Amino acid sequence: MSFEWLFLVSVISGFIGAMSGVGGGVVLIPVMTLSGIDIKQAIAVSSISILAVSCSAAPSYVRRHMPSLNTSAFLEVFAVVGAFIGALINLVSGRRLLFFLCGGILFLSSVLLWKRQDEEGARLTGQEKFSRWLELEGSYYDDAESRTIAYRGNHAFLAGALMFGTGLTTGLLGIGGSALTVLILEEVMGLPTKVSLTTSNLIIGVMALAGANVYLEVGLLNLQWVVPVILGVPLGAFVGSKLLVQLRNQIARLVLISVLIIWGIEIILHGMRGIL
Repeated sequence: MSFEWLFLVSVISGFIGAMSGVGGGVVLIPVMTLSGIDIKQAIAVSSISILAVSCSAAPSYVRRHMPSLNTSAFLEVFAVVGAFIGALINLVSGRRLLFFLCGGILFLSSVLLWKRQDEEGARLTGQEKFSRWLELEGSYYDDAESRTIAYRGNHAFLAGALMFGTGLTTGLLGIGGSALTVLILEEVMGLPTKVSLTTSNLIIGVMALAGANVYLEVGLLNLQWVVPVILGVPLGAFVGSKLLVQLRNQIARLVLISVLIIWGIEIILHGMRGIL
């Protein structure tokens, strides 16, 4: 895979990762594997792309007070442990199994994106004691809505347990963790959509770092592919993060859902070669 082609794919990955909250790996892994690169090496490179998306988009989000920093700090503890264990499982897993799992996660990501709706009102529901003690509440000004949206996070214990499983998925497959994180933040904890997206961006970076350390130690990270990814992903993520805080992206979301379904089918068929 040439430097120029991987750089272009990385720019697109960073843009989609910052805009949608599903992480750049949903673009990078299918393209790399369908180009003939070993899936375990693609997953290792994807961990770097996720880390780059997180680091590039985070400053813009934090300046606007959109992520819930307390929520992020709490859930990262569970996510890191899961990601580390998932990366270790990846090292001993069969490649065909990884193809099937990646394809399934792409389908799952498309379903989660289809279900997600734009936030129409504040989330000010009751809050149990532990979530209140963690101070999982806040507000931000939404440019698209032209108003301040307040929220309260809830069910912290349940969210933490689920984040362990999400970290496991990210460490094992390099994709899916961001989509699952958004689902936990929005549906379990009751956070607004944009708070969920931007908080997820912080969490997935820490998860990806845990997995990347394992892949680096065993030599799966190819620096020839890492360089264009590190250069391209931040560029796309910078543009995507700027657009996210200004726009609603229903049309872009539908296009992304279509792409995820097509890539999911391609990945599964690629894994089935030699069986049929």
